[in-house]
Parts: sequence; C-alpha cells; structure tokens
Amino acid sequence: MSSYMPTLKQLQYLVALKEQGHFGRAADACYVTQSTLSAGIRELESLIGVTLVERTRRVVRFTALGDRIVEKAHRVLREAEELAAIAQASGKPLSGELRMGVIPTIAPFLLPRLLPRLRAERPQLKLFLREEMSHAAIESLRHGHVDCVLLALPFPTGDTDCEVLFSDPLHIAFPQNDPRDPPSQIDPAKIDASRLLLLEDGHCLKEHALAACNRPELRSEATITGTSLHTLVQMVENGLGLTLLPEMAIRGGILAGTHITVRPIDSPHASREIALIWRRNSPREKEFRMMAEILRAGAQTQDIADTAQAA
Repeated sequence: MSSYMPTLKQLQYLVALKEQGHFGRAADACYVTQSTLSAGIRELESLIGVTLVERTRRVVRFTALGDRIVEKAHRVLREAEELAAIAQASGKPLSGELRMGVIPTIAPFLLPRLLPRLRAERPQLKLFLREEMSHAAIESLRHGHVDCVLLALPFPTGDTDCEVLFSDPLHIAFPQNDPRDPPSQIDPAKIDASRLLLLEDGHCLKEHALAACNRPELRSEATITGTSLHTLVQMVENGLGLTLLPEMAIRGGILAGTHITVRPIDSPHASREIALIWRRNSPREKEFRMMAEILRAGAQTQDIADTAQAA
C-alpha cells in the first residue's frame, strides 16, 4: 500500500509549481534542477493516474483536480513539519529554527530594538524573518511557510491563537507650522480629507487609520497613497499633505532629520494592537507564548528607556 503513496518531495514540487507558476522558478525554490522537479511531478501524476498540470510552452495551468490536490498537499506538508516541531518542542524551548513573518509597518521599527534582547536571552534560537503584508503573511502561516507572525490587530487571521504584546497609538503627522498653532490632540472631524495621505491597499495600517478617524468618507476622498511609511513621510515633508503614523515608527526614528510635527488623535479607536499569532493547536504553542513574553518585556524596557531619555 505504501508504495502507491505520494512522497513529501513530490508534494513539495507540486506546491512550489503552483506558487511560482513556472517550472524554472519552482525548481530554484526547491533547490533542484528543473528536470528533477518536472520528473517528480510526472511521477506523481503517473502514480495517481490523473493529470494535475497542463503544460504548454508559455503557460503552466493546473487542472481543477490539481488545485484540490495542491490544497491538500499544503496541509500534508504542514502536518509533516509539525511532526518535527513536536520533537523539537520536547527539547529546550526556543532553540533551533523559527520562521517568523513580520509586516512592513512593524519590522523596521520594532525588531532592531527587540532582536538584541532575544539573541542575548536565547542564543541557540535561529530566527528567520519573512517580511510580508498582512494578508500574505496570514497565507504563509496557513500554508506552513512561517511558524508565527508578528502583525497588527484588528485583522482577520483565521484559525489562529495569539498573544497581544502592546497597544501602538496612532498620531497625525503634518509639516511644521502647518497649522501654525496645532492643538495638543487632533479631533478626527477636523482632518482635511483632501490632504490625507494613506498607505496603498494591502496594508492593514490603512484600515486602522480609517478606523481611528471613524469617517467612512475618507476611504474614497483620500486618493493619494504611498507604498510605505517612509514614502508617506517624504510626501508630508514636501508639503503634499498629512498622514497617520504609529507611535513605534516615531520612536523608531522615522522622522529623524525632517521638519514634521506629530500630535495624538483624540479618538478611542486611535491605536492598533501588536500581536504574535500562530496556528491553533500548534505543538510549539508554549514556545510562542515564551517568545511573546520576551518581545513584550523588551518593548516595555525600551519604552522606559525612551521616556528617561526624553526627560
């Protein structure tokens, strides 16, 4: 019976081809030659007696059954990885390899402050980081490409567990002297929609910014978008408008060398929750909760240091 079962390697080749849409790129992702990958997929098709991939000179097209088997293959490969994770979790916690997804509005501002502490406390941990926007990061988690994800809530995460690390307030950023005498807090109703700069679709921070303002019309009226927070800051610096920035980016130095003023938003919704999430029932749940505690403690320590420096 076992001689008729697909191998994990064949399933890996099939999943890689689906993700890359090209035999050469899929082979590179699997660190094999194109002929090896192609032969492995043909062996799989011969084994189960059906065509999974329609091959032409220009296009790789999966059959309906091929798509169904790819979805199942994702689950099989994830379960296989979790078998290894069970063995690893039985040893020393937070040692060996850990793959973490991080969204772009967190990675450059939080990780440089927290990773030194993590390396000092867990020197045997090999942390591999993968920066992706929120939706892609959740898909990577679901398919087993990463073990956990550091992202901002609220955001639909599916069948996951999480640890909230801390709240990250949002601030309005505008050119200095514009307005000349800004209030200590900004009323969302006073935000000029025609001047509001937002991140492009796909960034969860865009949704958090809109929720902070609680003005549905901003979605259609704020037409200028940026690809990153650094791009938005440059737009504000050049007098093109105003934007919303998370406090962690401000503390991370995103405004260094600029002539930009920031003020908190007078709204109960003007914040996002930074959280570590992982697949529900993961055998490494204990490790992830330990990781969350280290990250939370590191952030609190940095907050104290920042406050003392400011004083």
